[in-house]
Amino acid sequence: MKIAIVGCGVVGSSWSLVFARAGHDLAIYDRTPAAAEAALAFVSAADAALAARCRIATSLADALDGADYVQESAPERLPIKQALYREMDALLAPTTIVGSSTSGFPASVFTEGLANAARCLVAHPINPPHLIPLVELIPAPWTATETLDFTRDLMRAVGQSPITLTREINGFVVNRLQSALLGEAFRLVEDGICTPAEVDAAVADGLGLRWCFMGPFATIDLNAAKGVAEYCANLGPMYYGLAKEQADPREWTPELVAAIEAKMRADVPAEDLAARRKWRDGFLAAIVEAKREITGKLGA
Repeated sequence: MKIAIVGCGVVGSSWSLVFARAGHDLAIYDRTPAAAEAALAFVSAADAALAARCRIATSLADALDGADYVQESAPERLPIKQALYREMDALLAPTTIVGSSTSGFPASVFTEGLANAARCLVAHPINPPHLIPLVELIPAPWTATETLDFTRDLMRAVGQSPITLTREINGFVVNRLQSALLGEAFRLVEDGICTPAEVDAAVADGLGLRWCFMGPFATIDLNAAKGVAEYCANLGPMYYGLAKEQADPREWTPELVAAIEAKMRADVPAEDLAARRKWRDGFLAAIVEAKREITGKLGA
């Protein structure tokens, strides 16, 4: 299958590795040639043999020529995406599918009125997709069922873990879940209940250990002898009370952000962030590999 990568920042480069290691031929394109070169270098650094599957396209038309699927990862600015999709619309083959890596825009705001709108959708990864397999598939109101089916099958085939939303919703699923947790995390720190490091420990050494392989519903289903209904009967009133307390949306004020920034930089100085990201990526890769190995031994 021929894949076009359009937009070669951090996410586009990571997508390039996803598709190359799955055995697909790639045309890599960015309006800034150096970005496309960097994406190719990223693939080569992971596995030099994979770079042979990739070529740098000389133009958008060149990238889209013969493509079965396009993964668009252009900058997250709406006018840029709208202009890009209008340009692509005149170049796409009548069977090409286009998935957008956008983390916040619904496909409807940049595909409305396009001749190829039925073959466009959001395919939002969790960064970096070459390490984290989840992909959110979100259709626009006019996205064809066949488009969703094709993209879901492709994502599974390249080793990703797709979830399919029934309709567009602000923030999609992952950002909404993360928003709820971050909102409470900032409140706990702002109210002096605990430090940022202690919030991180509560997730990393507590909730996250279960959530990294079973998720919140599966977790509570096993936390009561008779399953989720018993759990909800026992603890539902407590969580309802907490929800009413937490119905307190607050801005992340400059003063609060500055205080948290100071604590974070005390633990990891700014000059060490790049090394810390490299550590994170290595840790993620090890966790994903461990999950696969454990699943193979124990089953789902």
